[in-house]
Amino acid sequence: MKVEMWMDFVCPYCYLGKAKFEKALENFSDKENVEIIYKSFELNPNSSKIQTDTMSEFLSKEYGMTMEDIQENNDRLTAEAKGLGLVYNLETAMPVNSLNAHRLLQYAKEIGKEAKVVSLIFKTHFTDNKNISDIDTLAKLSKEAGLEEEKVRQILNSDKYTDKVLQDEKESQDIGVDIVPYFLINKKVTVAGEQSIETIKKGLEEALVE
Repeated sequence: MKVEMWMDFVCPYCYLGKAKFEKALENFSDKENVEIIYKSFELNPNSSKIQTDTMSEFLSKEYGMTMEDIQENNDRLTAEAKGLGLVYNLETAMPVNSLNAHRLLQYAKEIGKEAKVVSLIFKTHFTDNKNISDIDTLAKLSKEAGLEEEKVRQILNSDKYTDKVLQDEKESQDIGVDIVPYFLINKKVTVAGEQSIETIKKGLEEALVE
């Protein structure tokens, strides 16, 4: 069973979605035969690589949300993340451009190291609040994931793997992805947006039957 997951590293719902998928998989009867394929999706492709605003300030300016509403939503997401074993520091996360992080993902997929890389990028952004557009930051976390740091630096200092990112995004447009996380299971069953562990498991079971 192939599960394709479109996600963005600056999306708090995507980090939650990944964790919920892993929880759903724990009690899935055919879990040994499930392969997850991470797909790139940029929510804000025009974002700067360097940000002086926090995520809260960005949301307030970009969407006109009040700080009270933002704080309430942050508290809800932080509590949900804690229940899944994740640590969110949303008030001080940086709304940076995620293209370099996605290019690193595409390289990691090529050498079979994507699972660890995806987890570390999410943690670096949401827990450590480091700039995941910064090449030094990505090179260091890639080393922790077992990749060759100098090779990663060479890739990120070029435009390599940008075409792979755009290919994923073109595919998402073709199938009508308009919200992330977006799970496509065996090209048939979809689970999109902020969903429960139970809903994700139901999608897996539906795909197994089909």
